[in-house]
Amino acid sequence: MGTRVAVNQVLRLAVRNATISTLCPRQFGRYYLQSRWCCSSTNQATQHNQDLNPPSGIPVTELSLRSFIDMGFTESQAEQIYESLANVRRGDSAKHILPTLTALFVLGLNPSSVKKCLEKCPELYTIKEAQLQQRISNLRKMGLVEGSLQRVVAHYPRILTVPLKRVKNVVMFLKEKCLFTSQQVTDIIRDCPAVVLENLDQLEYKFQYVYFRMGVKQAEMVKCRLFRYSLDEVRCRHTFLERRGLYETPDKKGQTTIINPSLDSILNVDQDTFLAHVAQASAEEYDVFKRLAAREWQEEELQQGRTEPDSDDEDDDEDVDDDDDIEAKSGYGKRRKK
Repeated sequence: MGTRVAVNQVLRLAVRNATISTLCPRQFGRYYLQSRWCCSSTNQATQHNQDLNPPSGIPVTELSLRSFIDMGFTESQAEQIYESLANVRRGDSAKHILPTLTALFVLGLNPSSVKKCLEKCPELYTIKEAQLQQRISNLRKMGLVEGSLQRVVAHYPRILTVPLKRVKNVVMFLKEKCLFTSQQVTDIIRDCPAVVLENLDQLEYKFQYVYFRMGVKQAEMVKCRLFRYSLDEVRCRHTFLERRGLYETPDKKGQTTIINPSLDSILNVDQDTFLAHVAQASAEEYDVFKRLAAREWQEEELQQGRTEPDSDDEDDDEDVDDDDDIEAKSGYGKRRKK
């Protein structure tokens, strides 16, 4: 309790000396972590005087087990993190360790969540502090509010390793090529964050397949979290139903002679449920179909040639201003389909 009071006192002092509008995340992060260190060193100065120093006075490469414990990690968690840092303590990456931990704590993640993030994505240790702050700020600007932002980072920390230009291109693509609304794009990033790393040609093909072949509109795509699934998963289940006469492509007026099953009932169920309640088929039938379909699609790809992955400039974080006019930098608006 005494430590928490002391932390709050340090933060209040920081805010008193710099208003919230002028206190940048980097400064706030330093106040936050320094306050935890200072409070811990005050309470345990006699016992750990030689083992612990404030962050402003120690090289990152000398972070000790006690340092991690004083950040709030349990002894077991601290040991695991300390051991995981063996590969990044040397070289330029070492200087990013403390800013990364600071950024994740200031974001609102607890020690357990921070540990899981670092386990899922050790690359976070190598991200520059300015880039990390830019990417978090960009996610907020996209509409990820408190709570949603933390859940996205905890579930898919790799999103913080993706350059700003790449994320902005995907957002613009979803708006301009796929005609999702801004809120729908925010929902897609929240529920399917891995979409920011998907190849844009494949993303477009998947959208067009579901929109034109299956006759599914954007709202339903978002609701059933379409972008969590690969094109092969979607196409395999849909084609199986189609060839069994259980799914029909709508005509130009959106009409069908049968009632198609919903996209949710096709994708958001396990295979046994899909076969029993939607496809009304056996697992053996589906296995045979998948093998034949895979061979068929592979032959089509060899004949037509699948588009090579798009290349994005990965060194663009420092070149992109958060206030840039994204549309001015993108050609998607000019090729918008009528």
